Amino acid sequence: MNKIKWGIIGLGNIAHQFVSDLKLINEAELTAVASRDIDKASEFAAKYNCSKFYGSYDALFADDEIDIVYIATPHNSHAELSIRAMQNGKHVLCEKPVALSYEDAVRMTEASKKHNKFFMEAFWTRFIPSIQEVLSKVKDGEIGDIRFLNADFAFYVNELEGNRMTDKKLGGGALFDIGVYPLFLSYLILGVPTEIMAKSIYHESGVDLQTSMMLQYQSAQAILHVSFVSDSDMKATISGSEGRIEINSPWFMADGYSIVKNEEVEKFNIPNIGKGYAHEAIECHACIRNNQIESKLWSHQNSLELSSMVENVKNQIELEFD
Repeated sequence: MNKIKWGIIGLGNIAHQFVSDLKLINEAELTAVASRDIDKASEFAAKYNCSKFYGSYDALFADDEIDIVYIATPHNSHAELSIRAMQNGKHVLCEKPVALSYEDAVRMTEASKKHNKFFMEAFWTRFIPSIQEVLSKVKDGEIGDIRFLNADFAFYVNELEGNRMTDKKLGGGALFDIGVYPLFLSYLILGVPTEIMAKSIYHESGVDLQTSMMLQYQSAQAILHVSFVSDSDMKATISGSEGRIEINSPWFMADGYSIVKNEEVEKFNIPNIGKGYAHEAIECHACIRNNQIESKLWSHQNSLELSSMVENVKNQIELEFD
């Protein structure tokens, strides 16, 4: 079987983690990397035994050898770079959040259809075995009707000044950097809410440092919290009429979960391949080989609905990007 050849653009921390996992998959080949800093591209390529590196993203898009591009640049560039990659005949796996606006997310999915190229938001958590199994248990009624969901993602950032996380131009702030994770979990388990209420604490740059959200559903609620100014245990709990599921911490890359019923606890341990990024890459390969332009597990529609929820919160907390 021919290997699927990857190009990587944006060579920060998450790209290192993704490529480390990509190396664990036999049918994946790291073919080229690109950064606007050629020295950074050269170092990254050397570290992962990649033969080609470029000092511009367009040079990588023009490389005929590459099948799929993983886009791990700052949030504000996701839309334009994804569209440009698809215009150049490349499949795309784009880091979350898919875009800084719902309108841009729509443009990206439309480009996928227009150019007949696979496009997926890199919501790696959707593909890790623990989350797949938890969703299956919920759908099978293992804990009855879902009434409540609680999830947070918080860690203390020592140096907020001059940091990508608080840079308004780059699409910084807790909502877009980490808030998408708990919103994703609520969406995955309960769907689109009837109402969202959100409040934030802000950085002087105008982005949110901490945001708390309450999501109202027909017969359930979700309480979600994200922060750069305090930490949390990063557990997630899904509570139903007949028990609850506790997802191991940190829940977004869980290696297992517990089912609690009648005061009895049953534990399930499910290790990930590597850190957990490998699972989304395996899904990309399967879709590309089946000539699909989207994944059934995390479809264009899923990304659009989540993007719409994020936009709702963004408007409520009056977050505006340049």
